[in-house]
Amino acid sequence: WKVLDVPGVEADDVIGTLAATSAAQGMQVIVSSGDKDLAQLVNERITIIDTMNGRVRDVAGVTAEFGVPPSLMVDYQTLVGDAIDNVPGVPKVGPKTAVKWLLEYGTLDNIIANADKIGGVVGENLRKALPDFPLTRELLKIKCDVDLSEHTKGLDALRTPAQNLDVQKQIFDTYGFRTWYRELTGDAAASPAGDSRVKAAAPAGDDAPPPPPAVAANYETIYTEAALNAWLAKIQAAPLVALDTETNALGAWQARLVGISLCTEAGLACYIPTGHSYGGAPEQLPLDVVLATLKPWLESDAPKVLQHAKFDMHVFANHGIALRGVTHDTLLAAYTLESHKKNNLGALAERWLGRKGVAYEELCGKGASAITMDQVDVERAAHYAAEDADFTFQIHALQQVVINADAGLKRIYELEIASQPALFDIERTGVLVDAAKLNAQSAELGATLMKLEQSAYEIAGQPFNLNSPKQLGEIMYGTLGYPAKNKTATGAPSTDEDTLQELAADYPLPKVLLEYRGLAKLKSTYTDKLPASIEPRTGRVHTHYAQAAVVTGRLSSSDPNLQNIPVKTLEGRRIRQAFVAPAGSYIVSADYSQIELRIMAHVSQDPALIKAFLDGEDVHRATAGEVFGVPVGEVTSEQRRYAKVINFGLIYGMSAFGLASNLGIGNSEAKNYIDRYFARYVGVKQYMDRTKLEAKSQGYVSTVFGRRLWLPDINASGPRRGGAERAAINAPMQGTAADLIKMAMVNINDWLRVEGHQTRIVMQVHDELVLEVPDGELELVKREVPLRMAAVAQLAVPLLAEVGVGADWDGAH
Repeated sequence: WKVLDVPGVEADDVIGTLAATSAAQGMQVIVSSGDKDLAQLVNERITIIDTMNGRVRDVAGVTAEFGVPPSLMVDYQTLVGDAIDNVPGVPKVGPKTAVKWLLEYGTLDNIIANADKIGGVVGENLRKALPDFPLTRELLKIKCDVDLSEHTKGLDALRTPAQNLDVQKQIFDTYGFRTWYRELTGDAAASPAGDSRVKAAAPAGDDAPPPPPAVAANYETIYTEAALNAWLAKIQAAPLVALDTETNALGAWQARLVGISLCTEAGLACYIPTGHSYGGAPEQLPLDVVLATLKPWLESDAPKVLQHAKFDMHVFANHGIALRGVTHDTLLAAYTLESHKKNNLGALAERWLGRKGVAYEELCGKGASAITMDQVDVERAAHYAAEDADFTFQIHALQQVVINADAGLKRIYELEIASQPALFDIERTGVLVDAAKLNAQSAELGATLMKLEQSAYEIAGQPFNLNSPKQLGEIMYGTLGYPAKNKTATGAPSTDEDTLQELAADYPLPKVLLEYRGLAKLKSTYTDKLPASIEPRTGRVHTHYAQAAVVTGRLSSSDPNLQNIPVKTLEGRRIRQAFVAPAGSYIVSADYSQIELRIMAHVSQDPALIKAFLDGEDVHRATAGEVFGVPVGEVTSEQRRYAKVINFGLIYGMSAFGLASNLGIGNSEAKNYIDRYFARYVGVKQYMDRTKLEAKSQGYVSTVFGRRLWLPDINASGPRRGGAERAAINAPMQGTAADLIKMAMVNINDWLRVEGHQTRIVMQVHDELVLEVPDGELELVKREVPLRMAAVAQLAVPLLAEVGVGADWDGAH
């Protein structure tokens, strides 16, 4: 692409000149931009397309969007002004008034000629603004006559030259763009830079094995009981079998089997169709026959490898089968090795095998026209399903070589594998939710939102859509004249939460909007959604825990998300009150106390921090004593509050500016606090410096137990590197905390199952386990759970777990 850079000239003016010149030569011109200022260029030959949202601004589009044709856009902008470019319009004149005047008088010149006839405050404001109009017009009007002769020899000089295929091949080969390389060369077997799979695995260890040689695919579709029994004999004799399911839905609770695929060695796989129901589908084995044949093996401890086994465990559970023997999972192995990369099977096949298999979308399509797997041709589905099992088998063999070569990676992988059945149990159990409470709260929130909406209208002086950033920006920065504190990526004044927080200190509308947004999110995300998320078969809510989604090792909850319910507001706590125990039971909450600070003490080996924990002191009070130089017994509540912010802030890499903002103090005072902290906790400072150096040299940091936390931007420049350095300091704490809560979850879930207790874990929320406990087991759980949580690992300071009990989740805190 040619780059046209004209010194001293705005890009809009260069665009305007190119567009006008081209249109004058009879060309149809398309300008790709989201900038509304360019709308003045539009005519029968010039169209603007915003490719980010598909908006087309032709003559009709501009007229519909702004209320005036493109020929009047400069007049329109002169009246309303442009807050982005700090060009003032007429005070109190917004889009509606500008359009009304232009439709009534025809042009801005006619409005000026009739200015004395316009009454009220806006008329007076108009007359006061008249002297500024010539300059405003000049600032707003895009120039279409820039001299480009020194920069281009006519429009032909701007044509894109032909591709240089040799250079592209070299680039793709050098940087490992395998898919692009294959698309460019048309060679499906081509693999740039020699060994693409070793390149992909290199971050996880330099001893990665070479890629396997290509294996011919020997896939069989099973239609008879004889063939099914032959494959049963194969899987019973195999030391490891790859297993996969095809279903009629992607939701774990809704999915029913359409077919099962098995693989016993590279290239050797089968597909057992059982539920393809399209017109003309071949006769298939009945599902009950297939499951009866395979059930003993499925429920045995025979070793199995799957990709995202937790989903398949739910699918089989939907059919009354308890899948066991899941010794390996390629999804969790990929997460262990490269948590920052895509871990779906297609991505893994490209990285580890250098192969691109059939994609789900190729069979089922996308969007509204998509079909489900039961409607896909059996033989097409058979190749896809058998290939999935085959790829899973082959990828697993390569992953294990790398994992087994590193004790830390092996430990983390084994923890992830052990966590999977525990999470399955938690998801399957679900949590009881009082829908009536939520419905009542939803109605109350709705009434409050209507009142806030009316308050916003009164402040703005007109109704508007509170959920529209565009309308909100016009009200705040146009009608009300608020200062533009921040801008979006497109240059428009921002209306995001940080900006509203800044403005709320001085202006009423942002404060109302913040409250409105907070309550609207609670209503839409929780009080409206949770009752609708109750599974009819169980009467409970069953969230999905994504085990391989967060680079630090934490879980991600979705459908519905149970991890981000606010606890610091009354409305958020009321939502938690709807998570209840059934009659005769209690909700017990168990979480680690000050876990990340304890981990900081361990990884930094700071003597003062370790001593505070070993002595059982209030660590925030101890820190306050150190920072403020006073005896611990004389620390004030305000000093303790400052120390708490410092303790947690530094763990998250908070700067002096961030600390100052948080505490409402000056930057120099905040820097002084940080300097005094590091002077007394030397080990913490040394840990932070050491960790940043390690991150830069190896590209990742590690948890206490060996989880690798990748930092792709650690050697970048500017803000990206700063963010990566802060993450490098915090990630080992957050990641180690994630490891510990998983260890605790596995330990407690196994204990409950093995000893036959009726208590069940119903949620895992960050550093907290939430249990549903029958009355008869309450004292046992209160005693045993914190002991087990504290004993899962030995750190330099003791782990401490605390439990709370209540009739609902809020009451358990």
